[in-house]
Amino acid sequence: MVAQPQFRTMTSAEFDRYALLPENRDRLLEFVAGEVVEVVSNPLSSNIGAILSAFIGVFVMQRDLGHVTGADGGYMVGSERYIPDVAFISYQRQRTLISVDGYNPIAPDLAVEVLSPGNTEVDMDVKIANYLAAGTVVWRVKPLEQQIAVFTPNQPVILLSVEDTLDGGNVLSGFKLPLKEIFRTPPQPD
Repeated sequence: MVAQPQFRTMTSAEFDRYALLPENRDRLLEFVAGEVVEVVSNPLSSNIGAILSAFIGVFVMQRDLGHVTGADGGYMVGSERYIPDVAFISYQRQRTLISVDGYNPIAPDLAVEVLSPGNTEVDMDVKIANYLAAGTVVWRVKPLEQQIAVFTPNQPVILLSVEDTLDGGNVLSGFKLPLKEIFRTPPQPD
C-alpha cells in the first residue's frame, strides 16, 4: 500500500481522536513513527492482497482458527496504528473481534503488508520492527519483484521468490502456498 500524504507529528491519543473525526471516517489512516499517514493502494497491490486474503481466509475458516481482516481493519501495535492488507488473529488471543470504532487493541498474529509504489523504506522498517516487538509475524510482499520476505520474531528473515512456497510456520501451521499462485500471470491466448 502507498502511504501518503504525511501530516504533522502527534501523540497516539491525538491520532485516535483525529482518526475518528467525521471528516476522516472514510479515510484509511495509519500512525507511523509519530506521523499520520494516509494509506492508498493500486490495482496490482490490491489484487495480490485479495489473493492472499482469500487463501488465508479459507484456510482459517476451514480450521476454525480465528479472524482474518482485510485492508480496512486496523490494529494497535505498541503506540502505533497500522492497517495491514491482510491480518490474522487467533481465537486464543481474541475470541471475539471488537465492534467499536477505532483500531483493534490487540496486535495481529500475522500481518501481510503488500507494497505499492510510494511506500517508504523507513516507514516499512519502522512498522516491521514494531510488529516484531509485538510478537507479530510479517509477510512483506513486493509485487513487482514477485518476492515475499517473512519476518518472524527472533528468527532470520526468509526471502522467497516466485519458485518458492510460502509456509504458515507456527502462526498458520499447515498453510502452504506456492508463490506462483500469488503472482499469477494471465493465460495467454492460443
